[in-house]
Amino acid sequence: MSDAYQTYKLGDFKLQHGGELPDAFIAYKTLGDPSLPGVIYPTWYSGLISDNIWLTGSDKTLDPSKYYIIIPALFGNGQSASPSNKPDLRPFPEVTFYDNVRAQHELVTKHLGVKHARAVLGWSMGAGQTFQWATQYPDFMDLVAPFCGAAKTSLHNQSMLEGVKSALYAAKGISSEGVGKQHLSSDKAQYVSFTEESKRVGLKALGRVYSGWGFSQAFYRQKLYESVLGFKDIDDFMVNFWEAWACSKDPENMLVMANTWQLGDCSNQEPYNGDFQKAMEGIKAKALILPAQTDLYFPPEDSEIEVENMKPGVGTLKVFPSIWGHWAGGPGDSKDDVKWLDEQLRELFASN
Repeated sequence: MSDAYQTYKLGDFKLQHGGELPDAFIAYKTLGDPSLPGVIYPTWYSGLISDNIWLTGSDKTLDPSKYYIIIPALFGNGQSASPSNKPDLRPFPEVTFYDNVRAQHELVTKHLGVKHARAVLGWSMGAGQTFQWATQYPDFMDLVAPFCGAAKTSLHNQSMLEGVKSALYAAKGISSEGVGKQHLSSDKAQYVSFTEESKRVGLKALGRVYSGWGFSQAFYRQKLYESVLGFKDIDDFMVNFWEAWACSKDPENMLVMANTWQLGDCSNQEPYNGDFQKAMEGIKAKALILPAQTDLYFPPEDSEIEVENMKPGVGTLKVFPSIWGHWAGGPGDSKDDVKWLDEQLRELFASN
């Protein structure tokens, strides 16, 4: 599958919490014919557009011969407007899920001509955007399927992300200013940039911080990194999986996306005004909520609360029976979990 993608210019884009993203643009890829029912499938933390392709294909529910699949990229992922492609924009403005989904809605409706979607779905931060779509534009889609993600970033998840952010800030010799606060200083003259060395050190540290969160205790106990993924031992896994992943990224991009994630809360918009129950009751699409049994930062208990707060008959909860932790939901490394997920999506699409 080609890594090619397109971009759509948004102009000077006003942001939810004030400020503006000048000369903004959103990257996207489409699969299938525009005459087919639309499916919107946003990217995840650090993910490129090509990293979403694993759930599509002629043998999958997301079959491009049956659906017009639109994969929009998060602000900050390096393809949509990001620090890495806007080096003169420091500090990079704060963007939220609301901003991302408003940009995606403009892309989908004004540029691609889709007036109604069959479904919106996604993994991790893609799930957060799915909940945002379902509450921001509740009449736009028939179905939503967020997997291994949340409608509101939990306090525990915010804490985990402080560790991720702090690995990068420490490499620059500064500290996090706090949860949902992207920069120690908003003054451009005082902004501390990464050097090549601090970038390398910070990203390697980020990878190791993340290593204890992405997979479950049982995954490590059973050494699936050896038997399934083919690494020779834990150190090989740290260096050639986790550090390799992290060091392929831009640290400023990772900070922007981490901040978006920390701020995730689909009730933080009109007409809900912070009322989480009201936001969940605002979802009209049939919702299949798919947490993983052993996910360390999106546990099934949080998903139960989401479904309990939806109107009767709207939400259904099914739990990945997996020890792969967060990675049960993506990006395709666990073949059994891919099969399970695809079966749930196939049933959802067929029965509604």
